[in-house]
Amino acid sequence: MSCLRPLQRSLHTLFFIAACALSTGAIGQIQLKTTAAAGSSSVVTPHVRAELVAQAPDGVGPGKPLWLGLSITHQPEWHTYWKNPGDSGLPTQLDWQLPAGIDAGEVAWPVPKKIPLGNLANYGYEGTVLLPVPMTVSPAFNPGPLAKEATFQLKASWLVCRQECIPEEGSFTLQLPLRGTTALHAAAFDAAAAAHPRDLPALGGSSAQVEGDTVLLRVAGLPPALQGQTLEVFPETTGVVETAATPAQQWDGAVWTARLPLSPQRSDGPVPMPVVLAHGGQGWRAELPVPGGWPAVAALKGMSPALEAALKANAANAAAPAAPAAATPAPLGTWLAALAGALLGGLILNLMPCVFPVLAIKVVGFARHAQNQRAHRIGGLAYTAGVVLSFLLLGALMLGLRSAGEAVGWGFQLQSPAVVASLAALFTLIGLNLAGVFEFGRMLPSSLAGLQARHPVLDAFLTGVLAVAVASPCTAPFMGASLGLTATLPAGQALSIFAALGLGLALPYLLASWLPAFARLLPRPGAWMDTLRRLLAFPMFATVVWLVWVLGQQSGINGAAALLALLVALSMAVWALTLRGATRAVVAPLSIAACAWLVWLWGPKIIELESAPIAAASAPSGVAGVTSWQPWRPGLADELVAQGRPVFVDYTAAWCVTCQYNKNTTLASAAVLQDFATKNVALLRADWTRRDPAITAALAQLGRSGVPVYVLHAPGKAPVVFSEILGESELRAAVAAL
Repeated sequence: MSCLRPLQRSLHTLFFIAACALSTGAIGQIQLKTTAAAGSSSVVTPHVRAELVAQAPDGVGPGKPLWLGLSITHQPEWHTYWKNPGDSGLPTQLDWQLPAGIDAGEVAWPVPKKIPLGNLANYGYEGTVLLPVPMTVSPAFNPGPLAKEATFQLKASWLVCRQECIPEEGSFTLQLPLRGTTALHAAAFDAAAAAHPRDLPALGGSSAQVEGDTVLLRVAGLPPALQGQTLEVFPETTGVVETAATPAQQWDGAVWTARLPLSPQRSDGPVPMPVVLAHGGQGWRAELPVPGGWPAVAALKGMSPALEAALKANAANAAAPAAPAAATPAPLGTWLAALAGALLGGLILNLMPCVFPVLAIKVVGFARHAQNQRAHRIGGLAYTAGVVLSFLLLGALMLGLRSAGEAVGWGFQLQSPAVVASLAALFTLIGLNLAGVFEFGRMLPSSLAGLQARHPVLDAFLTGVLAVAVASPCTAPFMGASLGLTATLPAGQALSIFAALGLGLALPYLLASWLPAFARLLPRPGAWMDTLRRLLAFPMFATVVWLVWVLGQQSGINGAAALLALLVALSMAVWALTLRGATRAVVAPLSIAACAWLVWLWGPKIIELESAPIAAASAPSGVAGVTSWQPWRPGLADELVAQGRPVFVDYTAAWCVTCQYNKNTTLASAAVLQDFATKNVALLRADWTRRDPAITAALAQLGRSGVPVYVLHAPGKAPVVFSEILGESELRAAVAAL
């Protein structure tokens, strides 16, 4: 019996399961558990209480004043962030769903406070803060003659930090009377209005003059009562000046002046430069012209052109969040280098444990039809088309989610427990088929069972789609910089990189199908094919074990146990369908019903994300003085570097096969760990198993869009970014150079 035909017949069903799994990637992103019920106006987490509040003194109608706002009450020592978070952090994001005819304005950010963090500083809020948003009710608002209320919905996300940082989110619903007065929170809205910076007029004496490594601010038109007072300075643009620095300021008559050091990591500065000045809880906003412009930024050393371009693009986008710049085409040399990196990365993907079994099963089919060169070549082209098209669709989905504001990267669908569970079921079916438990040809109607024989081209195409589905959690050298660059490129150039990645993955099979000598090297068909088929079942089951472990990192031990129980039920249902006669008529319906009931009962437990603290990994025995791994948080690496200590950051995920390989080889090497200890290198691990916008933002700043990423930071030096397959000699050489 051939080991190829039964599996190929199953690809149509397996493709449907894989496609469904991939399509749920964006929907199944992390949802933080709160105490709010559906339709509530408040959300409570262990760190904040957030509430959607309103101010509508004259009711809701065209031309009537209407304000909505998110009120956040922080637990002691916790804070969230301003529009410019400072040296680390993320601003609070508000996504409104409003009745037709009502439009939301921009957040009227109150004056923040400066939150020192070692040698760094953030801008944010502690205690209770209200983020008010003005609403415009146009004449198009028409709730109907019988309507008494208007419903407002908000989905908000915020990063709340103390020493550690927790990304949180909540959904809020608020119903307001159309004709009544809503003024319960009037005092809070009045206080927020008083704390909102007032715009200063553009006067001739105001400017931001760059002088060497500092910028001299001159602001005219401030209230006379402020003269002689010390003011707080809050630049609205991230990364232009040293956030933690205390400005040297003075008054030149009615003109306030201050000198601030420029940030060494500064990108091209904003023109004009918006700043907020504050004193006594009140603020004034000025947009300062920059005579002479900003000096050119020195090229970053020790980084690839793709990484440097991505860093500059990210900084430029952060400098103008209100109006994101259009994607700029990469120079021809940079684009060609990214294409070459993607092609090489795709080639190496074939050696990854998630992909190699699928390729091996497909290539073994050459032994059965060694002389049918035309069929081989057509199948090779169809397989390539399936791979390349799937990569294009996955890339388009990822770019589309990014443009919609979602923080996603390569492998984003594996951050969803539903996708991980679906892939575990898919590989269980593959393993059972390879082991000989069932044959699709015996279980399906003859019209479906013969699809593979009647449509070999479609079969090859779907095999390519399956290869991409199982390759999604894998990365390879040269992929990281190329995929990271796609976030800064126009759609055409970005998708060409995904196409090159797909071509690299498909190239070995494509070449084999067009080289007759390759088929002649394979042994003749025989019993070895059935033996190989059953042997390949074990890598499939090993993959299931790994996927269950991944889900355990996301949903906890109870979620992993529920998935194992469902896989056993699925296996029993498949086995029951292989029975014959009256036994099948009784056992099969009962098995299928039991499997469906367990899915309904335990399915929510599988996809429910469990919040669990990340424990620091202990040092291995026998390695003296090795520092334990610590969980990463935004700004921690900068804090440690500012203290004069080197830092090594491991951006990883449980679903990333390459990450686990590096973790158990190079990063577990006693020699490497001893080198870290000798140089007093702090070890940080950023776990991206579940969706984490802070980690996604950090990866984007490095010009990467997926894991693994390994970065070595050292005081006074540019960060060193290593390849995805982490070499021990490469890492030890970099550490020795500290």
